[in-house]
Amino acid sequence: MVKYVIVGNSVAAIAAVEAIRKHDGDGEITVISDEPYSAYSRPLITYALAGKISEDSIFYRDKNFYYKNKVETILGIKVTSLNTKEKYVTLKDGDEIHFDKLLISTGGTPISPNIRGRDLHGVFTFTKLDDLKRVREYIHQYRVGEAVVVGGGLIGLKTAEALTMLKIKVSIVELADRILSVTFDKKASSIIERSLRKIGCEVITGNTVSEIKGRDRVSAVILKDGKKINCGMVILAIGVTPNIDLIKNTDIKVNRGILVDNHMQTNIPDIYAAGDVSECVDLIGGATRPIAIWPNAYRQGNVAGYNMAGIPKEYTGSIVMNSIELCNIPTISMGLTDPEGDEYEIIEHYNDEKQVYKRIVLKGKIIVGAIFISNIDRGGIYRNLIIEKIDVSSFKEHILKEDFGLISLPKEYRKHLVSGPGLEV
Repeated sequence: MVKYVIVGNSVAAIAAVEAIRKHDGDGEITVISDEPYSAYSRPLITYALAGKISEDSIFYRDKNFYYKNKVETILGIKVTSLNTKEKYVTLKDGDEIHFDKLLISTGGTPISPNIRGRDLHGVFTFTKLDDLKRVREYIHQYRVGEAVVVGGGLIGLKTAEALTMLKIKVSIVELADRILSVTFDKKASSIIERSLRKIGCEVITGNTVSEIKGRDRVSAVILKDGKKINCGMVILAIGVTPNIDLIKNTDIKVNRGILVDNHMQTNIPDIYAAGDVSECVDLIGGATRPIAIWPNAYRQGNVAGYNMAGIPKEYTGSIVMNSIELCNIPTISMGLTDPEGDEYEIIEHYNDEKQVYKRIVLKGKIIVGAIFISNIDRGGIYRNLIIEKIDVSSFKEHILKEDFGLISLPKEYRKHLVSGPGLEV
């Protein structure tokens, strides 16, 4: 009987459990997590903070999931070390859990900048359910009326939006020249920035927090340019980095994230990694990199689970893709959205009145990136065109028209896309 151990309990772990159980109904599966909760959707915690959904609704498998799948859970305790040669992990309480197959799905860790005052009461990150509970309690206890969000990426902006819905005045501080600089070009960023200002957010770019002031708890921040902003709370939302603590002092190969092959196996046989902690091939750039998005984590966990159960399955790589609604404006970005160089061609459509923006980035005859603001229809078609590296030169002039769709593509491409991999998006 195979002993499977999964460290981590988010989407990649759940996908692995489901894949293993399709082919091995008897193997022992143990899921270990430092969080005391069953699997939940981290992207939904900002919605719960805003009151758009209940806290209970962030759990995406029913309470009997582990029982039905014969999974032993060890929750609320951290794995502190891994012995790759003798095949066991050690828990914080000293217990050793042996395995035949191991999946590391420890996710990402919030980046915590070295700011004076970082340890004051009232400074938070916001990526976990416990963060939601702590922030909500703090707001209620101290009747917070003003907050500063450090970071203008997706996590920071969704958190800022949630805080404004609680009638808190929010200042967003972003070091880059615009918000969403990693995923959007300047025009797309400006649309979202205007919308944030309309709901009462102050947006400060090209600046950063150099100090957090306060005695017992946060009272203000000082920016790099000397400006002071009074506030009762600070949210650090600069980004996340792969949580590779477990593999330190082991012989598992790592770059930014844990390096894996197309079976999601590390350089050590029987040890796999999936989700935000892993580093896979970027289909556009060709290099390996962490791509920390939910659908990728599920696919990677699924592939890892199949291979752990002895069923060969390959993960062929992915592209950066984010689909999110900000200030009631739906958005999608994928691939290279704002590249530099003469080898790229840009096709755009912009309707300022309707706040509709579409941008296609081409390299030669191939689409390598896209942005859609407000009108995000047919995003899956564009994603397939990117992943399948389809030559779009014969229908390029139609590519941003309102009626563009499968019918716009040549017959042989329509058949290819309908039957090709990746259609699940």
